[in-house]
Amino acid sequence: MANVTVIGAQWGDEGKGKIVDWLASRADVVVRFQGGHNAGHTLVIDGKTYKLSLLPSGIVSGTLSVIGNGVVLDPWALRDEVAKVEAQGVAITAENLAIADNCPLILPLHRDLDALRETAAGKGKIGTTGRGIGPAYEDKVGRRAIRVCDLAHLDTLEPQLDRLCAHHDALRAGFGQPPVDRAALLEELREIAPFVLRFAQPVWKRLKKVRRAGAKILFEGAQGVLLDVDHGTYPFVTSSNTVSGTAASGSGLGPNSTGFVLGIVKAYTTRVGSGPFPTELEDEIGQRLGERGHEFGTVTGRKRRVGWFDAVLVRQSCAISGVTGIALTKIDVLDGLEKVKICTGYRLRGKVYDYLPSHSADQAACEPIYEDMPGWSESTAGARSYADLPANAIKYIQRIQELIECPVALVSTSPERDDTILMRDPFVD
Repeated sequence: MANVTVIGAQWGDEGKGKIVDWLASRADVVVRFQGGHNAGHTLVIDGKTYKLSLLPSGIVSGTLSVIGNGVVLDPWALRDEVAKVEAQGVAITAENLAIADNCPLILPLHRDLDALRETAAGKGKIGTTGRGIGPAYEDKVGRRAIRVCDLAHLDTLEPQLDRLCAHHDALRAGFGQPPVDRAALLEELREIAPFVLRFAQPVWKRLKKVRRAGAKILFEGAQGVLLDVDHGTYPFVTSSNTVSGTAASGSGLGPNSTGFVLGIVKAYTTRVGSGPFPTELEDEIGQRLGERGHEFGTVTGRKRRVGWFDAVLVRQSCAISGVTGIALTKIDVLDGLEKVKICTGYRLRGKVYDYLPSHSADQAACEPIYEDMPGWSESTAGARSYADLPANAIKYIQRIQELIECPVALVSTSPERDDTILMRDPFVD
């Protein structure tokens, strides 16, 4: 049996939660390997909706769920999320949730800095969620982070606080803010420590053990490849690497463990926040797709920008992340359209490009080149076999496969777990 790595192949919000939940019912372990509580996953199971941000999607089905070292963890947000999910009848214990003891923490000072920077940036805003993700990653690479394991050694934390506060106090002074209240921070950490530490462990060791025992491991990515700090639409990106290769470094397992790479792709395109978006629609069709697709962020509630399917971007994402097959979601949102369009290239200053240039000014100036295809009036909602799909929907899927140079492994036809067409099984291929 193969392991499976699930990533978003667009700008996030592709429907990873539903697909991961569907796969998690057949996996033994689900691992989050990057990001923080800035990315939300929505699961709909037997008509009941679960909204997750930090917890791996497998937690709802009782699958062992792991938060890897590549994640930045807000312990207070985690406690709130655990309480919310437990109130929905899901039991969360040290048996089904494990947190890497070398995972960096998001602290209140990180949220403060995030908000101060975005406010001061004016028109130069990146469009962050304001949850402290970026500043926490900065402290990680700056070697001044407080990690989960430090919660068991708070009495000897002073040297680390010296380094951390020397950095943040200078930044806060620049924004006219008072220095960090170290006593208050320590008190907050003492209060939250027992909750976090009951789940803390060297997860690389546990994963090594279950892998040797033949367990099927599902690696769950957050956001999407186009938000990758190296390969995305920089600077309008997240603060971590979202590509599939991060599953190895962000979990503590080697690169030979990541298995089948499943890229989640919407049948159209969306993004939240600022940044280039070549196929964006600001007309009635864009409004219709946004309303039918319920395009609002799970975490922030922000309205998503909507556009036609961009085969250039998805082909680029699949190549960069070594995608084995894609899961095409929300095709039912296109039902009833007389015509659908696919972007097959860009025109930039008289030249045609088959990729998105790296510079933000070039990205913003790219004009999409479209291929028109006939739409379909029949409903695809709830279809569970390829034969149930309208002929024109099948042609649309086949054309997407050709243009992105990657096969479709799954097609999702509604938010419900079982409304999924399996064309290639990631766990056996």
